[in-house]
Amino acid sequence: MNKIISRYIFREIAVPFLIILFVLTFVLLMGKILQIMDLMVNKGIRVLDIGHLIILIMPNFMLFTIPIALLISILIAMGRLSADNEITALKASGVSLIQIYYPVAIASLLAFVCAIVIGYFLVPQSNFATKRLLFKLASQNASIGIKEKVFNSDFKDLLLYADKVPADGEYMEGVIISDNRIIGKQNTILAKKAFLVADPKLMIIKLRMEDGSIHTVSSDLKNYRKVDFKSYDVNLDLSTALAALTDASKSSTEMTMTELLERMKKPGLDGAAVRELAIEVHKKFSIPLSCIFFGLLALPLGITSHRAVKSRGFAVGIMIVAAYYLLRVGGEALVETGRLAPFIGVWTPNFVFALLGVYLFYMANKEISLFRIAYAYFWKNKLKG
Repeated sequence: MNKIISRYIFREIAVPFLIILFVLTFVLLMGKILQIMDLMVNKGIRVLDIGHLIILIMPNFMLFTIPIALLISILIAMGRLSADNEITALKASGVSLIQIYYPVAIASLLAFVCAIVIGYFLVPQSNFATKRLLFKLASQNASIGIKEKVFNSDFKDLLLYADKVPADGEYMEGVIISDNRIIGKQNTILAKKAFLVADPKLMIIKLRMEDGSIHTVSSDLKNYRKVDFKSYDVNLDLSTALAALTDASKSSTEMTMTELLERMKKPGLDGAAVRELAIEVHKKFSIPLSCIFFGLLALPLGITSHRAVKSRGFAVGIMIVAAYYLLRVGGEALVETGRLAPFIGVWTPNFVFALLGVYLFYMANKEISLFRIAYAYFWKNKLKG
């Protein structure tokens, strides 16, 4: 009998969990849609490569959407069972709250395992794979994004103009570059022909120009210098074009646990770098463990009679998630400034919600209503007054 009840409750949680997980992940993905569409329309990236890119950035989203979806799905499931008096019927049949918690605990444990696998293994690998894929796409399709007779500013500190670009995009003719990479010097590079050269090992794309000249004017406009060349290479910085899609500058997100610990042991790191690495180490465990605490907290909060079950469960879930991530962001900010130890800053939200979950579960198991206690206390003080 208990197995039937457990399967029934688990199914009530699983269905909304999958729906909410899909919706939340899609909502987060919408934030990248404009950049992805720009790659497809303006850069000529194939639909297959765009699909590959979306798959690679999904683990980052799912690491956050899994705990949120679990919390809201438990609130909705328990609220629905409570509103239909099924919780009351189960308790009247001798089923305790601890027995009702078994399927919730299994769902929380499964969500925890999924989240820790994603955070520990998939996220660092997907971040690095995303960076490699973007470099590959950039090296293959950068020339496609360069239109003839149009000034291109996708490369940091460089403004590029090509008078003619063939249909295959293999090279450019009549190239003009405004080079602002050196502060205080304005270089203008002219070349009859140029083409892109990629170095996969160093992840660098070079613009190799032939038969041209470099024109340099001093900042006071008093000195002028001209240098002719047969071949000249310019390294292209793609951070401006790709920063919206990948956080390539934060290398800690691309590291596994072993790599993070090894990097922290290296001498010469400043305090800010060590704290950033320590935050990433603790987050690999603290975020997945929030699934366990959310499950413990959602059960007593969900067991209440209310007509608007789904809307109430969703609203309560959003408020809990907002409070949790506000504490997390605030704690990480204090850690980054050196005001808190990494362990305290990252783990405080989990401890707070774990204690709150245990307390509410105890009160619900003893069938002690906080509302009734507060109501009685109010009227007691009012009568005394």
